[in-house]
Amino acid sequence: MKEFLMRHAASVIGILFGFDRLLFRGTLRAMSAREIMMKYLWANQVLLKDFGKHAEGVSLRIKEAAYSKVEAEGRPTQYLESPTIRKEAEARKIAARDKISKGLIALLSCVEPCYSYRVVPNSETKRLELRFEQRRCLHLYRYMIHPVFGFMHVRLQTWFPFQIQVCINGREWLARQMDHEGLAYIRRENCFTRIENIERAQALFERQLQAAWPSLLNGLAKEIHPLHPQIFKAFPQQYYGTVCQSEYATDVMFKSRAEGVRLIHRVNRNSIKLYDKQAQVLRVETTVNNPADFKA
Repeated sequence: MKEFLMRHAASVIGILFGFDRLLFRGTLRAMSAREIMMKYLWANQVLLKDFGKHAEGVSLRIKEAAYSKVEAEGRPTQYLESPTIRKEAEARKIAARDKISKGLIALLSCVEPCYSYRVVPNSETKRLELRFEQRRCLHLYRYMIHPVFGFMHVRLQTWFPFQIQVCINGREWLARQMDHEGLAYIRRENCFTRIENIERAQALFERQLQAAWPSLLNGLAKEIHPLHPQIFKAFPQQYYGTVCQSEYATDVMFKSRAEGVRLIHRVNRNSIKLYDKQAQVLRVETTVNNPADFKA
């Protein structure tokens, strides 16, 4: 790396490194265990034969609360017929159409795969039992321009156990930080080709690592799932956050650079790649889509 930078010192105008895309998963960890789910039902006096009706009622309340909150904010909702439709593109289209520069953009919804519970008869015991398995249910996507993170979204699974995902972008966040400090920069899509004070920008980037993640993520969860305290009043549960996907990138900014090829080394769903962006940036990007591969 040092040898490379020395060789191109006359053309390099700065180096910036930090997170790109970050995907957090919020789970009610205990609720993924059948035994704990049975305790929830006991605490709420719900019989197994009535679980379907109870689950449908809770799901309906969650959706009504989410839609009511969006309606109160005067923003649109949109159902997407297929999970393959690019939700980010739809949200950006709505933001451009309505000239949204802050706050809620829209609430998108789509039926997608999930893991949830259903009650089935056990042929051996001749009794009903809960099973945790892959199903399909409605997911809600709350797209917004957040005061801290900028353009981002939160996703809520509307069936038990109500998993939440929060997707932010470190460079989008950095742009907000530099705007706050009045630092001039040129941004093209998701990279910076020029920054007034790179040393200060890097210090701001590193400050992201010190974020108060529990309070930030819990605040975002409340935006899309305000009924959580009510639903789990008799059996309190808190979301546990993990980073399930991440991208960490080092950008070497050049005065100018010819577009080149992309080099990539992949191990299963994780990779490291080297490629050019915007004819000025050489990016080294580490993408982790399956953290379980690093389990020791």
